[in-house]
Amino acid sequence: MPRAKRGNKRTEKRKKILALAKGFRGTKSKLYRSAKESVERALNFAYTGRKLKKRDFRKLWIVRINAAARMHGVSYSKLMHAIHTANIDVDRKILAEMAVNDEAAFTALVQSALATIS
Repeated sequence: MPRAKRGNKRTEKRKKILALAKGFRGTKSKLYRSAKESVERALNFAYTGRKLKKRDFRKLWIVRINAAARMHGVSYSKLMHAIHTANIDVDRKILAEMAVNDEAAFTALVQSALATIS
């Protein structure tokens, strides 16, 4: 049986890993074994980061909505309860955007939501 050589596969694979390690310091960007470990670790952090990003943005939106709601004399939880009972379909991202950039619309929304409770 003829001898099968790997051909370009090995170099292509290593080039791919070293390209992903571009910008790492020292050995981690030059030597394959170190680069492979570093790239694996970095990809794990990236995966985790994509999950954490969603949580962080939701926290930020809640903080912004709470700050704006308290300027109108109501807490975040009471405002969200009022919005849900009034059947106003606005998510936290849009509410936070309104609270920061469009105070008049946010005020009108708060008043209409609170009017349904009382």
